[in-house]
Amino acid sequence: MKDSKIIDVAQKAKVSPATVSRVLNGSSLVTEKTQKKVLQAIQELNYTPNAMGKQLRSRRTMTLGVVVRDIRVSYNAEIIKGIENMANTLGYKILICDSQNEKEKEVELLSLLQNRTVDGLILVTPQLSDEEITSFADDEYTIGLIGRRIEHPDIPCSFTDNRRIGREVVEHLLEAGHRRMAFLCGFADATDSIERLEGYKEGLAEAGLPFLPELIDNGNFSEDDGYEAFKRIWAGSGEFTAVFAANDEMALGVYKACAELGISIPERMAVVGVDNIRITNYVEPRLSSVEQPLYEMGALLAEKLIGQIKGDEETGPQLMQIRSTLVIKGSSGKGG
Repeated sequence: MKDSKIIDVAQKAKVSPATVSRVLNGSSLVTEKTQKKVLQAIQELNYTPNAMGKQLRSRRTMTLGVVVRDIRVSYNAEIIKGIENMANTLGYKILICDSQNEKEKEVELLSLLQNRTVDGLILVTPQLSDEEITSFADDEYTIGLIGRRIEHPDIPCSFTDNRRIGREVVEHLLEAGHRRMAFLCGFADATDSIERLEGYKEGLAEAGLPFLPELIDNGNFSEDDGYEAFKRIWAGSGEFTAVFAANDEMALGVYKACAELGISIPERMAVVGVDNIRITNYVEPRLSSVEQPLYEMGALLAEKLIGQIKGDEETGPQLMQIRSTLVIKGSSGKGG
């Protein structure tokens, strides 16, 4: 018979691994009823905590790791600022890691938790699967997510409703008189981009309009790739009057392409992005964009995760959905 693990105890007692850990550490946050369930499961499974592992986990580095897919993307800057300011307030430092959009590097960076380089790891729109992430949480490693959600009692997540973002942008463009609108995706496996595309499709369906695959292309969340993606769609089908880019950097690539092709914004082509980064107020016309409270998303997640590390947080719902706002400016035919 294999040795029991803390996750086995958690499953038998029908609690989270973190709750089992709290019972083992004598935390006052666990109710007497829950404590009895956990202790009974421990006895029935003959579970013995690994003393060396427990000793290693009890050491604190007072550092959080933050893993982003591409440090150059403006989206990450405000998130990192929010994380860092909250972490500093709570006595923590942060270690920023760029996975360079490679899943293998994300997997490697999980070792920061295993070797106790950091006390907790914040993953910003990670490529790792739900199973890979939850397996680490189940082994008592502290992980939080930004821009993506996983329903797990020990994984705090801060995110916006990306489907709603997609629908809202489509509704705005419809109100402005557009019926054929292109969509520029981000990374092919990025959850936020995929959900914005789903919202775009839902918005079209609600208006009784067909989904046209030829109006979709991948701009990889970058200005250069957004520029190329727009030009490909334009060459294949110039019969569209609006572009919804899944982030502002791709939208800026659309501006560059339109300038080269002699396409006026917004008279001939409406453009809407996501994130409302600062530079969008300095292009002409100013870019309509969905503002995500990125700083708040980072700060809230850092506060939640550090509270969890310190044992101050009860287990329970960890999903923090933060509302986004469509800011209409000159590029979509309304506003200034």
